[in-house]
Amino acid sequence: MKIAVFHGSPRKGNTYRAAGIFVDELSKCGDVDIAEFFMPQDLPGFCVGCQLCLSGMKEKCLNAGHVAPILDAVLTADALVFATPHYGAASMPASMKNLFDHLDFLVLLVMPHAEIFGKKAFVITTGTGSTAVGGVIKKALLHWGVNRVHSLGIRMFTNRWDKMPALKQERHEKALRQAAQRFYWARKGRPYFSSTVFYYMSKFVLKRYVGPGNFPYEYWVQKGYFDKRPF
Repeated sequence: MKIAVFHGSPRKGNTYRAAGIFVDELSKCGDVDIAEFFMPQDLPGFCVGCQLCLSGMKEKCLNAGHVAPILDAVLTADALVFATPHYGAASMPASMKNLFDHLDFLVLLVMPHAEIFGKKAFVITTGTGSTAVGGVIKKALLHWGVNRVHSLGIRMFTNRWDKMPALKQERHEKALRQAAQRFYWARKGRPYFSSTVFYYMSKFVLKRYVGPGNFPYEYWVQKGYFDKRPF
């Protein structure tokens, strides 16, 4: 199994520790090929809102050189793992948000990619409000058309894993390893209802308000998405 792991923080603290446990257990389940990306090192430039990628010209993005290998990893992996801490504003770090901003063209309304529709993803979050940010990332992945999104929020009230009581560390590690095992063996399911609805809404919008000769209408024509639901 080919897995792409995206770390939302450069700090190798709690989230990095949790992701390491998860990936270690995946490796024990079978043959895995892991590709890791660290934010912001692997995507240092912020999205400036030029919208070139939303106009079919993603190669002209100011940060195209950094985005290209990330996009390739997303499209070629069998599974995606996103690991991020929860920050004070009930969301993810700016570096992780920047990743999704640069890949916004993957949404069903713009440039959906058939390679994504059969993928599964896992979201690992840590912090006092860890479940909140997990929901934000899951929503973004559903808009890409990802087939299944699993998640685990690790609630903790310390900035160092080793400061937690030993029993709590063991409980979190057990939860991560069990989640990794379930994720490894998880099979493709029926498309989420929300993704199906979003597809038909996108189809209506493109036909009604964009039309022939314009992007992304012509992209959809080229891919055959108007004729048949792609997932």
